[in-house]
Amino acid sequence: MSVLPSIGQPVSRLEGHLKVTGGAKYAGEYNIPGLLYGYVINSTITKGKIMKFNTGPAKALPGVIEIFTHENRPSLAWFNQQYADMDAPPGAPFRPLHDDKIKYNGQPIALVVAETFELARYAATIVEVEYEEEVFNTKLEDHLADAHAPAVGLATMLKPLPPKPRGDFESAYAGSFAQVSAEYLHGTEHHNPLELFATTTIYEGEGKLTIYDKTQGTVNSQLYVGNIFGLHFKDIRVISPYVGGAFGSGLRPQYQLFMSVMAALELKRNVRVTLDRSQMFTFGHRPPTIQHTRFGADESGMVTAMNHSAVAETSQFEDYTEVVVNWANMLYPASNTLMEYKLVNLDVYSPLDMRSPGGSTGLHAIESTMDELAYKLNIDPVELRLINYGHTDASMGRPFSSKELKECYLQGAEKFGWSNRNPETRSMRRGNKLVGYGMATGIWEANQLPARAEAMITKEGKLQINSAVTDIGTGTFTVMAQIAADELGLEIDDVIFSYGDSKMPFAPIQGGSFTTSTVGSAIKAAGKALRKKLLKKAVYMKNSVLKGAELDDVMFENGYIVLKNNPSLCVSFQDIIAGNNGKVIKTTNTSFPNVFRLKKYSRATHSAVFVEVEVDEELGIINVTRALTAVAAGKIINPKTARSQILGGMVWSISKVLHEETISDHNLGKYMNQNLGEYHIPVHADIHEMDVIFVEENDTIINELGVKGVGEIGLVGMPPAIANAIYHATGKRINQFPIHLDSLL
Repeated sequence: MSVLPSIGQPVSRLEGHLKVTGGAKYAGEYNIPGLLYGYVINSTITKGKIMKFNTGPAKALPGVIEIFTHENRPSLAWFNQQYADMDAPPGAPFRPLHDDKIKYNGQPIALVVAETFELARYAATIVEVEYEEEVFNTKLEDHLADAHAPAVGLATMLKPLPPKPRGDFESAYAGSFAQVSAEYLHGTEHHNPLELFATTTIYEGEGKLTIYDKTQGTVNSQLYVGNIFGLHFKDIRVISPYVGGAFGSGLRPQYQLFMSVMAALELKRNVRVTLDRSQMFTFGHRPPTIQHTRFGADESGMVTAMNHSAVAETSQFEDYTEVVVNWANMLYPASNTLMEYKLVNLDVYSPLDMRSPGGSTGLHAIESTMDELAYKLNIDPVELRLINYGHTDASMGRPFSSKELKECYLQGAEKFGWSNRNPETRSMRRGNKLVGYGMATGIWEANQLPARAEAMITKEGKLQINSAVTDIGTGTFTVMAQIAADELGLEIDDVIFSYGDSKMPFAPIQGGSFTTSTVGSAIKAAGKALRKKLLKKAVYMKNSVLKGAELDDVMFENGYIVLKNNPSLCVSFQDIIAGNNGKVIKTTNTSFPNVFRLKKYSRATHSAVFVEVEVDEELGIINVTRALTAVAAGKIINPKTARSQILGGMVWSISKVLHEETISDHNLGKYMNQNLGEYHIPVHADIHEMDVIFVEENDTIINELGVKGVGEIGLVGMPPAIANAIYHATGKRINQFPIHLDSLL
């Protein structure tokens, strides 16, 4: 009996039941005998030097085992680059407990280890620290004169620098029929996943460790630990099957991993270190960024001149960069362009990739500028984008591997009811509320990295796939099982997908919307190789009915290899295993992107977003009442999990535009709302009608699966669409996120 393909089916998450019933264990939930608990002490100053620790009263408490500081930590790696990781930007990575210097407010400066978490936390409160403070700088706006071009490093492979200027922007802009210039700002944002960062390190003896870590890359954490502590990588096993959200915060190993491993090795005990919610604000964030745009267009609406400049924050020790200003000319083929991106080094921790890094920042400015240009030209915003539709990537002078953005505009506008929009601002009402329609374009690059996967047929005739990849809640587990099932013609129930373990075949960090194309391609390669191996074994079995058969002569269906021209002749996987003396048949394969082919094309996921808002005319309260995102993302492996990803990005967009910001007191150099009571995110009452359309897109170039990824695209286009809808409703153009009601009163 043939099996229906799994790819394209809305399969529910295979691990969903475990998660909703509490059966899924996270990094801080493993019950380990003899476990000690660590609690981190953080700096209360922003810059300076530690002069003295007074740990006596805390160490005297019964049950306190040790207090680690820079004064008594073990000998560690000497060189800065030994602290680097797969996502490290150019510079010198932060080294916990390295010396007495304070680089930023909240820096981890000590670790209390005790028999209980509560005792460790209490002991931390009575450790006294004397500092010598220095003058610090944390405010981006005050140091724009110090902005500089970012350093170049390996990170620029996935984060390309701005394209070179084209044509003569200044002359073209000055001679434009219509001109729009504006400034755009957004402040600091923190990731705040539901699961707190935690590491449970099991000391296995003789320098061997098993580590349960909250991470977006088990191999990344493994290499980090090995390099810093001088351990053999094979003696370090990092396990992370369930991750309670990360959004980029787990792309780099965070300091609780260092602390847990250090304490376990020194004490030769099992140690868990968990950060509390306020400590989740002491590493990585979306950097505040100041942007300027100048767009010029001719009378027909064609954009002829385009300038996008951005200045962003980074730390004093690393040049963290984002792709902010590259998108405009990828979307719109202006022939005169000037794109500039600079950094300002401040006394803060290095920013960190946060869902749609750079894209959600840059598209806010680009798409709000396009909206303002549409009003100035008296052209419908959708029509303006169709006039400026780029069939090729003008910034790089090359075609797209595929691009169905036009269909996103047309199908999205039709389903949303865009034709019902009155083009005048403040012209649509619902009772005492102003109603506004807004739209915007979204774009995110579609990448693929190298990865390995192991495929095997078990004694029971099931397919087992092994990969070190994590699943940060996006549905990776389910999607990979679907890909594997189709490769061997099996039901998804006959696939065992083992993952989230560094001892398994290599997978890179999970982020950037490249996991399905990367690990999925490795699974496809391993499945192909396994099919060849199975057929070879089947052909040479005694009295084989498949004798002389080639791959093109057979089908793999429901646990059997079947002869196409005579389906009654077949051999089961279990019989092949039996003929192999009961031994499993397996293969491990590596998948690489075809760089020689791909460099000829630009590769991107596209979207068109349509939003309706209601604004209370008297109170200024904003509600996003309807939103629709139309997405072109190549082949959709699982429409259910893909839709969930887009909806999550849309919810986050509402948060970004209307709620979310980390508030800094620059007199103190610290964040003031390090909790979820004051760091505002949406609640159920803030979320109303939302819909997703997947436009059919066939990409035969990007990879064998034809997939692009949907993790980021839901968050790049909707923030400017909301801002544009607010302008349509109120006639007020607010260019600073988040938009508060007082801006509209």
